[in-house]
Amino acid sequence: MNKLTSVNEVIKKIKDGDSIMVGGFLKNGHPEVLVNALSDSEVKSLTIISNDTGTTECALYKVIANRQASRIIASYIGANPETGKLLMSGEADVQLFPQGTLAEKIRAGGAGLGGFLTPVGVGTIVEEGKQKLKVNEIEYLLELPLKADVALIRAHKADKHGNLSFKGSTRNFNAIMAMAADYVAVEVEEYVDEIDPNHVVVPGILIDAIVKVGEA
Repeated sequence: MNKLTSVNEVIKKIKDGDSIMVGGFLKNGHPEVLVNALSDSEVKSLTIISNDTGTTECALYKVIANRQASRIIASYIGANPETGKLLMSGEADVQLFPQGTLAEKIRAGGAGLGGFLTPVGVGTIVEEGKQKLKVNEIEYLLELPLKADVALIRAHKADKHGNLSFKGSTRNFNAIMAMAADYVAVEVEEYVDEIDPNHVVVPGILIDAIVKVGEA
């Protein structure tokens, strides 16, 4: 099955009200081309799930500034002043989680788990509205899984089967988000016939669309 497609075809899959996972850690591994096309579209009322909602130099900044998101789930927003404005004004529902908790919520969503227990946040504002359980006399918070309608991610290389490999830390949130969305689109720098199985990080069965964009 040929998974190569265009940016426009990917964006056509996104509709008002969708939840979108966006890979990357600030600019590192950020799917700039796909997200830039999203910012140029007219889709709105999105739920954006991202580690940090980018910087002023990232395409995700424009999505937020365009007010295309009605809900934002992240671990850090300090590099995007527009997200801060939405948090303070209440114009969008902005939910913040500790970074490890956010990553594990996404991983749990991809693994089909009902949730997980973590001591992180017990006794702080993080525990508000969450169920607490005690195991071996230790209190934990029950964190629920996160899934999305669409994941927009970036990898270094893809092959014709959809298998992905990454350069160093660019795998960050990209790899786990590939498991947690119904439709997964990846932009890649290189497209080859086959990646050495020893170098495959994300198996092709998880990938629906590949866009060849070249070097960032």
